[in-house]
Amino acid sequence: MKVFLMYRDRDFNPADPLPVNAGTLVQDLELNTLFQAMARDDKFILDVVGRGVLLSLTDTDSIVYRQRVLGDCLVHPAAIRRLYELASGAVLKEKQEWRAMSTSPESILSRSIRVLQMFLGALTQLRDVSAECEGQFRSEGFTRFFAMVREELDAKYLAVVGEHLRRLEFKNGTLISAGLGKGLKGADYTLRRPPAEERHAWLQRFLGEKSTSYSFEVADRDEAGHHALRQLRERGINGVADAAARSADHILSFFMSLRTELAFYIGCLNLHDKLSGQNEPLCTPVPLPLDALSLSARGLYDACLALRLAGSVVGNDVDAEKKSLIVITGANQGGKSTFLRSIGLAQLMMQCGMFVAAEQFQSNVSMGVFTHYKREEDASMESGKFDEELKRMSEIADKIKPYCTIFLNESFSSTNEREGSEIGRQVINALLEAKIKVLLVTHMYDLAEGFRDRRTDRMLFLIAQRMADGSRTFKIIEGDPLPTSYGPDLYKQVFT
Repeated sequence: MKVFLMYRDRDFNPADPLPVNAGTLVQDLELNTLFQAMARDDKFILDVVGRGVLLSLTDTDSIVYRQRVLGDCLVHPAAIRRLYELASGAVLKEKQEWRAMSTSPESILSRSIRVLQMFLGALTQLRDVSAECEGQFRSEGFTRFFAMVREELDAKYLAVVGEHLRRLEFKNGTLISAGLGKGLKGADYTLRRPPAEERHAWLQRFLGEKSTSYSFEVADRDEAGHHALRQLRERGINGVADAAARSADHILSFFMSLRTELAFYIGCLNLHDKLSGQNEPLCTPVPLPLDALSLSARGLYDACLALRLAGSVVGNDVDAEKKSLIVITGANQGGKSTFLRSIGLAQLMMQCGMFVAAEQFQSNVSMGVFTHYKREEDASMESGKFDEELKRMSEIADKIKPYCTIFLNESFSSTNEREGSEIGRQVINALLEAKIKVLLVTHMYDLAEGFRDRRTDRMLFLIAQRMADGSRTFKIIEGDPLPTSYGPDLYKQVFT
């Protein structure tokens, strides 16, 4: 049995390695705020959603497949939570089953039977829930999942499984056949169905013809005899014990996969409840192919900022279709970094099949999302800030490839403007030549002006809006770079 709710052709593997820059993305885009809101203090969900968001999809079909599964979850949240609790309960109960230190066939079989009996109850519940939901869900993922449950877990099959488990309790003893091998040693030990299971078998044995076989009894105090019988019995049930253990592991694997994949969607439901409860807009984004070079949004906002403030935040519009370089300048404390982060978050959320914090969002998928943000000095730095910036950029250059997206926030600002601008120009030109989309926030006028002077159709220049009285609207609008970031405005706010 397969789940296939995260991918069309495979199960989600939480052991898949994260991108090499995962830690940097979490830090620069403040993803822990997002993950915590999705998890609601559930450590398991926290781990799953973190991996689900960071392990981005890179083809539009896979993204749309997951979006439609999520769409079903948003329409039927109670059913999804019920399925998640069912799968989680099955996994938890299996862990609680006592596992003997002995690895004998009898111990393995005994535990496997207990686990399988518990799983049989969970599978029966799963069949019942699926029967209730099957006609209500529309996505390919859930339609296929419920059909699989209906076909593979029908009442007749579950009844047969229950009967086999009852027989494996051996309440009427164990019947084992064997032959003689080389050196007159026992061979071909086979577990048989006891004839006593047949109706009125005791009467047939009493009135029927006497058996031509012989029997013997082992005295109660004959420890060696009982030990020999136990060895014979374990040889007979060894194959069954192995099959039962593998069956239990198989069903456990199914419930673990179901729990893991539903955990991602439970996280999405939690986040959706939180943001929609704050009356923040949410939308299903439109993913476009790698080479489409698209970015447009209406009412785009920083989801993490909204979660921290627990209130409405300013949304922005952007139209960057066919733009490979977006340069954002303007007033200090005007919302430039927040706007940049909102795009980065939206890109990651779109590429993992989630909704996006906006009224409308469209973008081409990216082969990878990278960030290079200014860092404050701390004790862990082994060199100066500028050297540290160059080192991080060198590491990015070793990993980034065509059709990736990079977010540069005040990069190379730890040196003088002339030197920083020149290095920034060379790095950005190299990235553009390698077919990498660049989004740049900078206060270095020389750097921004240099790109404006050779403006092409693939460049977009935005500024943080500032009103005549010096107030900030936190709106990002189209505009050419200005030679000032209006630092005196902040001085007046603080010191006057």
